[in-house]
Amino acid sequence: MNILAIDTSTSLASIAIVVDGRTAAEATFSTDRTLSARLIPEIEHLLAFAGVTIADMDLFAASIGPGSFTGVRGGVATVQGLALAGGKACVGFSSLTLLAMNFPLAAHPVCALLDARKSEVYAALFDCSTAVPTPVMADCVLPPENLLDRLRETTVNPVVFCGDGAVRYHDLIAERLGAQAVFAPFPHNIARATNGALLALHTFRNGEELTPAQLLPVYLRASEAEINRIASM
Repeated sequence: MNILAIDTSTSLASIAIVVDGRTAAEATFSTDRTLSARLIPEIEHLLAFAGVTIADMDLFAASIGPGSFTGVRGGVATVQGLALAGGKACVGFSSLTLLAMNFPLAAHPVCALLDARKSEVYAALFDCSTAVPTPVMADCVLPPENLLDRLRETTVNPVVFCGDGAVRYHDLIAERLGAQAVFAPFPHNIARATNGALLALHTFRNGEELTPAQLLPVYLRASEAEINRIASM
């Protein structure tokens, strides 16, 4: 199976082309407010590098969030359009699950954190003892202090922290959890679209693929525009 997977949930976007179970091409790049201008050209470049065409893809996959509202929307819309044009199926995956995929067969729970701004984090806790992470605490958004209190009360083992949220709140996590906190090396704080392709394949084999219209973003909280609109009512 040939899979095109993308993650645009943070300021670092990732695209992967997987052909018959091998990574044929992968790229990670800073979007820096240029996602809409760069995403399709980057996909075209990777397809050419891999020696395949968009018509050769059997499955399209995208991160559906949580993360950057603009980034998630852009990635989902791109995958919807490509899948619709080719009459192919879609799969969505959590950006937090994607981060946890960096730790296959890990002995300790993995806490994936993304900086949600407004003094909050997007967070989830996973059992990564198998190839595909199993959620222990579902995706949520909350102040980091609340998350750490919850982990301290419910988790006995050391916890591996990863993601840009773990980087931003490193000192707070270390202060609250001490030796219970283990921080991932810096390469593991970045999601890889190749892992998204593996998640997509797992989902597809479970018969959970979607039509393009069914692929929808998951934001966890209202956007700035929605908050401002409600405040003005």
